[in-house]
Amino acid sequence: MPTNFTVVPVEARADGDQDEAAELSEAPGAPEGHEPDSPSPGDGHSRENSPIVNNGDMERESFFEGKNMALFEEEMDSNPMVSSLLNKLANYTNLSQGVVEHEEDEESRRREVKSPGMGTFIGVYLPCLQNILGVILFLRLTWIVGVAGVLESFLIVFMCCTCTMLTAISMSAIATNGVVPAGGSYYMISRSLGPEFGGAVGLCFYLGTTFAGAMYILGTIEIFLTYISPGAAIIHPKSEGDEAMALLNNMRVYGTCTLALMAMVVFVGVKYVNKLALVFLACVVLSILAIYAGVIKSAFDPPDIPVCLLGNRTLSRRSFDICAKVHTTNNGTGTTTLWGLFCNGSSPSATCDEYFAQNNLTEIQGIPGVASGVLLDNLWSAYADKGVFVEKKGTPSAPVSEESRPGGLPYVLTDIVTYFTMLVGIYFPSVTGIMAGSNRSGDLRDAQKSIPTGTILAIVTTSFIYLSCIVLFGACIEGVILRDKFGEALQGNLVIGMLAWPSPWVIVIGSFFSTCGAGLQSLTGAPRLLQAIARDGIIPFLQVFGHGKANGEPTWALLLTAFICETGILIASLDSVAPILSMFFLMCYMFVNLACAVQTLLRTPNWRPRFRYYHWTLSFLGMSLCLALMFICSWYYALFAMLIAGCIYKYIEYRGAEKEWGDGIRGLSLNAARYALLRVEHGPPHTKNWRPQVLVMLNLDSEQCVKHPRLLSFTTQLKAGKGLTIVGSVLEGTYLDKHTEAQQAEENIRSLMSAEKTKGFCQLVVSSNLRDGMSHLIQSAGLGGMKHNTVLMAWPESWKEEDNPFSWKNFVDTVRDTTAAQQALLVAKNVDLFPQNQERFSDGHIDVWWIVHDGGLLMLLPFLLRQHKVWRKCRMRIFTVAQVDDNSIQMKKDLQTFLYHLRISAEVEVVEMVENDISAFTYEKTLVMEQRSQMLKQMQLSKTEREREAQLIHDRNTASHSAVAARAQAPPTPDKVQMTWTKEKLIAEKYKNKDNSVSGFKDLFSLKPNQSNVRRMHTAVKLNGVVLNKSQDAQLVLLNMPGPPRNRQGDENYMEFLEVLTEGLNRVLLVRGSGREVITIYS
Repeated sequence: MPTNFTVVPVEARADGDQDEAAELSEAPGAPEGHEPDSPSPGDGHSRENSPIVNNGDMERESFFEGKNMALFEEEMDSNPMVSSLLNKLANYTNLSQGVVEHEEDEESRRREVKSPGMGTFIGVYLPCLQNILGVILFLRLTWIVGVAGVLESFLIVFMCCTCTMLTAISMSAIATNGVVPAGGSYYMISRSLGPEFGGAVGLCFYLGTTFAGAMYILGTIEIFLTYISPGAAIIHPKSEGDEAMALLNNMRVYGTCTLALMAMVVFVGVKYVNKLALVFLACVVLSILAIYAGVIKSAFDPPDIPVCLLGNRTLSRRSFDICAKVHTTNNGTGTTTLWGLFCNGSSPSATCDEYFAQNNLTEIQGIPGVASGVLLDNLWSAYADKGVFVEKKGTPSAPVSEESRPGGLPYVLTDIVTYFTMLVGIYFPSVTGIMAGSNRSGDLRDAQKSIPTGTILAIVTTSFIYLSCIVLFGACIEGVILRDKFGEALQGNLVIGMLAWPSPWVIVIGSFFSTCGAGLQSLTGAPRLLQAIARDGIIPFLQVFGHGKANGEPTWALLLTAFICETGILIASLDSVAPILSMFFLMCYMFVNLACAVQTLLRTPNWRPRFRYYHWTLSFLGMSLCLALMFICSWYYALFAMLIAGCIYKYIEYRGAEKEWGDGIRGLSLNAARYALLRVEHGPPHTKNWRPQVLVMLNLDSEQCVKHPRLLSFTTQLKAGKGLTIVGSVLEGTYLDKHTEAQQAEENIRSLMSAEKTKGFCQLVVSSNLRDGMSHLIQSAGLGGMKHNTVLMAWPESWKEEDNPFSWKNFVDTVRDTTAAQQALLVAKNVDLFPQNQERFSDGHIDVWWIVHDGGLLMLLPFLLRQHKVWRKCRMRIFTVAQVDDNSIQMKKDLQTFLYHLRISAEVEVVEMVENDISAFTYEKTLVMEQRSQMLKQMQLSKTEREREAQLIHDRNTASHSAVAARAQAPPTPDKVQMTWTKEKLIAEKYKNKDNSVSGFKDLFSLKPNQSNVRRMHTAVKLNGVVLNKSQDAQLVLLNMPGPPRNRQGDENYMEFLEVLTEGLNRVLLVRGSGREVITIYS
């Protein structure tokens, strides 16, 4: 049909939408009220939710996106035009960490945020520099050099810096693999390794950051009480030797007050902390410059810092000034203050300490300068126990006998036991802080460029500073001063401060404000990290900490952070807190390396980092180094940290919200599954490894709900989470018409599987008929070597009902299919009476009737069931049937021996079935069965007649079975069977259907039962009587299931045989083996 179009250029669309719509409506030939046809199921594309493109925005745009794109009209309902996509990509903005997932941002309105503008130097390099250089550099690095020596200190620093450098390389690869919203390491790890690892490592990183705050606060208080204002101590030592305990108590008091003050500052507003950040950074930079200036000055003008030695022992100069035993005054020679400390009086004749009396006092320069050659003396380690004298190597000393060490003498003593691994744990916190740049990724102008460059440059800079400081300290400072942790030989001055130029106060004040600022930043960052984890929703019990003030400040998270930080402050010792946070940071860095290694090895299509200088071997080396450093620092702290992470991992796995983040662990699982499937593809499993891999065939009602949920309960009890379980079902129809119902049915089945704790897979098939669908499932369910070997289904209770004429036919064909596929078959009869998972049998029996050998499946199933709590207290009984010629006593002994070798505990009983004549009841039952079958085949009965006929036959069967006792006195004969067909009815049928042969109806009256059917019915009736006699009260009866007849004409008779065989039993499981051995006596 010819139609007039007005072509509007695409560029003019924004200005001409209304005109275009008007011209479209006025076009001749356009029908009024015409609406586009709704797409039929399967004709269009499923609408996908894009994390970038908002479909609602596109719907507000022009309907066809331009006439020249009419070919793609169908796709435009769900897929955007390239121009729209590029526009939205270009305007993509980062979200604040943890507020809402960037995968779901189209469901909530984005807040207007200021476009990030920080570059590499301000945004990454300086924050990393400030976080890495800190309290350990100023308070402990000189002591580490003195104790470990220059060489081992160099090794410690080199190991730690190598660890952080390798981690930074891995972090750079992850950070440049796409847009990283603000969130730093937690975001990178959780999205790379999944919610379980992400939550566990995120909490470890949070704990590390919190304990780092405690360490910085302790460092601040130590500087204040030791070097700035020693007189400010509140708690004083009560006796000699209590100085260390008094210092720890003072640090607890001042630390708690400082923590409360800092928490109030953070609560009031982070903007004040951010404003002071540059001040704190300036303090760090000035302190570093002052150290290098002091080193340069010491080369040509060493500072005059005398150190007093008694023999080779260093003396604390806090309580004396003159390093001599006597001194000359105007009145003559007198004793010094030092004499009074070592002697019991100030007179020259007083009794003095033996070591004091036999050794001379000497003074040496504490900082001889970089050109003095003292580096050679400081190369080697000087580890010591607690309370040992700090001695100068090579200085003569008169030995004295071992004396009980008197208290109060002004010796410099070691305060803790020192060894290499302990020093690693104390030092490692000084190289943490490499995540500072990635934590600010939301504020960077180009995060993918700035994070790698800034972080790696910061690590290179700080590594150079640390390594050079180790060499310079060893070359400038005397060894006894390096080992003097608190500067007691320097009258209580900071060792590194005495080296600095122009004044020691530059270092003291600079380090004080530096540690104070680092503590504030830790208290600022840790609550936000916890809030991000809480708002992700992966750890249910943390959700309360996701709330905060109206402006988003994490109030509750700040309270928890302050509480945990107080725990670290109560420890009070900087040397004890440092290894704790080392564990958490090392664990975080280890998983960053693992994330990069996993992503690289998996080669997932989405792994395309802009940072190219990485390799999986470097990540693996970094991960190994982190793990080694954890156990080097402290093996018990390492195990404790891993236990915490493991508990969090398992908690998230079982209770946490399931998140699909496209993580590497899922990809790793897929690769591992593929590898395992390829491995098990070759040949069937050995008998020792055989277990029922079950395909559960479920029936659905009209609302797509499961008819027999107890079948899944039984599956759970049988499997107990082991092996393969496939829950299958069939919908009748075509997939295009039924795909919505199929999705609903699959959801219903999955929810039921979750409720019944059935671990397995759901597979639903839409087929033109139920028979073909079940056959398809039996043939194709599973993958590779992970295919089912057993089919579990419910007995079709309604197989006699006329409104379900094909249920018995489908059932018998399914039995044949499993036999042809060499699969075992389990049929649960009266399945609605089976126990639920919450029920517990306190007593009872599981009876196994072993009629024919089926490969041992009958023995194995009760054993597996008794592993579950429902059946655990049930006892197993095995019955077998002996014929006339069998020796029942020997059979029982052989069966007991067989069970003993199988390691199965069960009672054994041999039941003797005596050959007798076929009873009249059996003859009659067979005749009625065949009459019913013949009548349904030969006559085209109306629906009313069929229902009446079925009901009459059913009533007759019921009446016959209930009169078992009366049959002995007056056994009915086949001649006396009363038929429900009268002569009038036959005449009416003859005239209604003239094509039918009259001879067929004559056969009904002259019908004699088939001898084969009579024998089968005889077996069913006799065996049913024996089973009822022995197992009527059993909790479960397992029976061999006889196979269907080879002649398909007798399928309905087969159903009748099975019905008679199991009549009167509550719970029956019919078992048909696959033809292979599934149980063995060998180990």
